[in-house]
Amino acid sequence: MTSLDKPAEPADSAELSSGGSSDDARAVTEAALFEAFGGLRGMVETVLPGLLFVTIYTIDQSLKTSAIAAVAVSVVLLVVRLARRDTVKHAFSGVFGVAFGVAFAMVTGNAKDFYLPGMLYTLGLALAYIVTALAGVPLIGLILGPIFKENLSWRTRNPGRKKAYTKASWAWGLVLLAKSAILFPLYLWADTKQLGWVLVSLKIPPFLLAVWLTWLFLAKAPAPIDVFAEMEAAEAAEKAEAEASAAGTPPVPADAADTPKPPARHRRTG
Repeated sequence: MTSLDKPAEPADSAELSSGGSSDDARAVTEAALFEAFGGLRGMVETVLPGLLFVTIYTIDQSLKTSAIAAVAVSVVLLVVRLARRDTVKHAFSGVFGVAFGVAFAMVTGNAKDFYLPGMLYTLGLALAYIVTALAGVPLIGLILGPIFKENLSWRTRNPGRKKAYTKASWAWGLVLLAKSAILFPLYLWADTKQLGWVLVSLKIPPFLLAVWLTWLFLAKAPAPIDVFAEMEAAEAAEKAEAEASAAGTPPVPADAADTPKPPARHRRTG
């Protein structure tokens, strides 16, 4: 059984975290969530193309003009990130999502179909969160584990954290299902403008709700186990042992300096 799989000794979050305070744990959780989901700029990049599409379509009813504007703003956002050498994964996903929606709408000739790929993606993501939570491998843990430097250690070594990831995955799944339950009937019954404005208005609030619930669950959970630090420490110990063996001296245990020496015995004379 490897160090990544063996159960850890019971410990509270203060013992597991390097800082030791709940405020530090919450700050780390907030930073990880911002990194995973793109923060304020990621939200802008998610909303702006769809907002521009529905605004232009509301004004002139032109699918072509609306589609070109949506793709153009997505590309501009990507170029800005590349110029600033920022993380581009959110901008890239936005470009591909918009381009796919535009292609789908142009092929069918129905402007509402611009939104359909994104709606199907939302529904699929909701089901993925729920299925993985039921399977004991919650998707939110797979997403955030590498960011917290814990990888999959939470599955077997940190049961409190696994429970928090499971709750968070359920939250994401149910929030996205509720969003889909609103949008798909509108896709069938409403016109393009009505669907577009409702979809834009539902971009941020459900997302913020799911992120807030995730933060709430994780802030109360045990701190992550830094498996990268453990691996580095193990490698350093192996290196020290190898160097000691090459020098012909026995390796000194890590706690040798802390072990009290027995008192010296003096030979009685006289």
